[in-house]
Amino acid sequence: MLSKMSDTQNFRPVSYSRTTLTELMIPSYANFGGKIHGGILLSLMDKVAYACAAKHAGNYCVTVSVEGVNFLQPVEVGELVSLKASVNYVGNTSLMVGIRVIAENVKTGNVKHTNTSYFTMVAKDDEDKSAQVPGLILETREDGRRFLEAIRRRELSRRYQTELDNTKTIIQVEKELHLLEAQRCQITF
Repeated sequence: MLSKMSDTQNFRPVSYSRTTLTELMIPSYANFGGKIHGGILLSLMDKVAYACAAKHAGNYCVTVSVEGVNFLQPVEVGELVSLKASVNYVGNTSLMVGIRVIAENVKTGNVKHTNTSYFTMVAKDDEDKSAQVPGLILETREDGRRFLEAIRRRELSRRYQTELDNTKTIIQVEKELHLLEAQRCQITF
């Protein structure tokens, strides 16, 4: 069931732009410890986020923010990495793309979840101005849960940013120096 919007021509289902990118992890992607560089994975996540968002929007899209880049498990050379992306939320010109990254050892069949991230993208028109994106048709309860979670995620992000900005402006270093006593730092000022 759609919300009270009656014009369904400007809506696309989540399944329309769902995207999977799979790539073999090669030795040139590895760091000195033999694990895949986090930057390689971030670059792949950005690519799949773009592909997913651009397909839904029907326009070029740019990355505005990235949330939740936690490397849960290392990725090894020789593994196949699959990045599964879907549009979880749309605003007027923005989209939140959820990405789940899994790595598979093709010899053993072992599959591991290595990352989950959320990319906020903004659609751009031919004049490089923000462009309206189609609404989102939530086809499953899971789509609905992800949309609602994205609303909460946006609210929390805004509150966090406000709190952080307020902390930066009201912190008085001299009054707070005692908080540094138990920390691993040396004060030289």
